[in-house]
Amino acid sequence: MARDINKEKFSEETMLKLNIFAECFREWYPVFLHNPYIKGIHIFDFFAGNGCDVEGNYGSPLILLNEAKGENRVYCDKAYDKNISFTFNEVDIEKLTQLNTNIDNYIESCKKNNACHEKCVYQNDIYYKGYKFKELIGHDSLLKVLQDSTSAKFILLDQYGFKEVNNDVFEKLVNAPKTDFIFFISSSFVKRFKDIDVVKNYIDTTSIEYNEKKPKECHRVIANYFESLISETKEYYLNHFTIQKGKNYYGLIFGSHHTLGMEKFLKVCWKQDVRAGESNCNINDDYEEGTLFYNENDTLKKKQVKEEIICRILSKEIKDNISGLKFTLKRRCLPKLFVEVVEELIENHKISIIGKFNRQAYNIHKIPQYGIEIIK
Repeated sequence: MARDINKEKFSEETMLKLNIFAECFREWYPVFLHNPYIKGIHIFDFFAGNGCDVEGNYGSPLILLNEAKGENRVYCDKAYDKNISFTFNEVDIEKLTQLNTNIDNYIESCKKNNACHEKCVYQNDIYYKGYKFKELIGHDSLLKVLQDSTSAKFILLDQYGFKEVNNDVFEKLVNAPKTDFIFFISSSFVKRFKDIDVVKNYIDTTSIEYNEKKPKECHRVIANYFESLISETKEYYLNHFTIQKGKNYYGLIFGSHHTLGMEKFLKVCWKQDVRAGESNCNINDDYEEGTLFYNENDTLKKKQVKEEIICRILSKEIKDNISGLKFTLKRRCLPKLFVEVVEELIENHKISIIGKFNRQAYNIHKIPQYGIEIIK
């Protein structure tokens, strides 16, 4: 049976995971709150727990509500203009009851601390469910919400282990419009028991190749497996973050249809890991901070992706800034890396620009396009 993390103080690794959840939602929520074309916002936490640990540190449900409030209740007034709902699912009835109590207490405390005499804007649209995940993910009402292209969905799947998010669930998430998701997976467990039928029933481990000399990369390998399930004709962005705890490796996998969603997740990841943007450990065995040859701006990950960008530009596979910025996203680097490469190639007289050059690297969907020409 999985260890109940709510009955003890959250570990450092759990706090890191929760911090990433918080920062991702903090980046995601205002984008859709202020989007006039979005009618509704639906937030799902399918493995909610009871809301906090024994010391009162917020778990994911209270984190989501706290971020939706914003600093100094900055989002509360605007929230009246949208159909915003929170769905917290927890199959353990005792935990679900405690979660309800913890959320009620949070709301009352929030109102008191902010001298708010109005009813909480979110209070009537918080729903508690006690389903097994397999039952809930196949429910008609949920599938209807997922397929609604007029609403935005943020889905959190902090599963124990690995078996809840299988290929079918992953496909549902990837094909749901205006839906961003994050799920947690015990990557070391999948690797360790890859030949056991109970694992192969959920993940096709026969198509996953691990490098036994690089155990830190096991979550990266699993993330690449999920990415391989997405059609090559579909523009979709998948990213990951590895969390090491002792000798074991766990991880988060994030998915979004939109470049902006990927940009924001990358921003969070590179804030946590300035070397590779993907782990709480030195995943590529770079020089450590404080050593003679450490250079935050010249890490192994950045060097590799820079070389790939140069190769694709000079081979004419990348012919404009938009495709180059998107390629950099796909390689899980911040888009500004592409701009740095272009400037170097211009300075070295390797390329010229067709149109008006710009150094913009954020909000790719709004950046003016320019062409790239090779100088012979």
